[in-house]
Amino acid sequence: MSSAHHDEALPTRLARNADAIEALLDRLLSFEDGPGEIARPERLLAAMRHGALGGGKRLRPFLVVETARLFGASEAQALRAGAAVELLHCYSLVHDDLPSMDDDDTRRGRPTVHKAFDEATAILAGDALLTLAFEVMADPETHRSGEVRAALALCLARASGLAGMVGGQMLDLAAEGRFEPAPRALGEPDIRRLQAMKTGALLRASVEIGGLIGGADAAALDALRRYGRAVGAAFQVADDILDVEATPEELGKATAKDADKGKGTLVSALGLEAAKRERDRLRDEAITALAGFGEEAGMLRAAARFAAARRS
Repeated sequence: MSSAHHDEALPTRLARNADAIEALLDRLLSFEDGPGEIARPERLLAAMRHGALGGGKRLRPFLVVETARLFGASEAQALRAGAAVELLHCYSLVHDDLPSMDDDDTRRGRPTVHKAFDEATAILAGDALLTLAFEVMADPETHRSGEVRAALALCLARASGLAGMVGGQMLDLAAEGRFEPAPRALGEPDIRRLQAMKTGALLRASVEIGGLIGGADAAALDALRRYGRAVGAAFQVADDILDVEATPEELGKATAKDADKGKGTLVSALGLEAAKRERDRLRDEAITALAGFGEEAGMLRAAARFAAARRS
């Protein structure tokens, strides 16, 4: 199948995967108590469901599932691992939207969790989504091997914590001037590091987790990490460009917030046209990293093109 055919097939594959993830998340966030549980507080669960269900491209679980597919892994296991990544991603969105963070009122065209419920409930909903992510990843149903499950949890923790997504959010807040002393202007290397942590790390981990589920060897994992790193960077540059060019209706959230808050982006550092060239360079770097996987990686190559060209 040619690259054009993979690009044409991508929306259908993305939608099918999103439906499967949505159904799995719906089951994981059921109002019925699970094995060994005492009770699921109704308001907390409703807030979790608001934050996790009913929207989004589910790109991260798509990367998990499509990477695992390269190695003939069980789709059911890959979907569970992908759902764990998505639960963690959704927790980060719930917390990022809080008044003390990015202070957003809408997400995916709907009120954010703290607006639909209240701030305390949103904090707890994020905490619970984060914890559930690791519960799902550590469950034997996700993989029969305890060693593999430990590797999956370690990968997810490293990508999402101190030196990953949470650390990146801290750097972002500091760059806004939240803390003393006053920050210096971010240079291009600072911006790349911040974005690699805040956004890129979890996208890269999604690809690595798919490889781990599939039993990829060290050389394959290294190539997948290079692909994931480039896709994550391209995705973020595309996001910076959309913040300048897209309408709030297209994105389902406010735009121009980066500039309003004085946030450093590659658009501000390089200029719009140079940022677009860098986005395309990163897309090509991601595609090149998959050279050793042949035609079977066609959908991952299409995903790289999609991440760079997205309009929402």
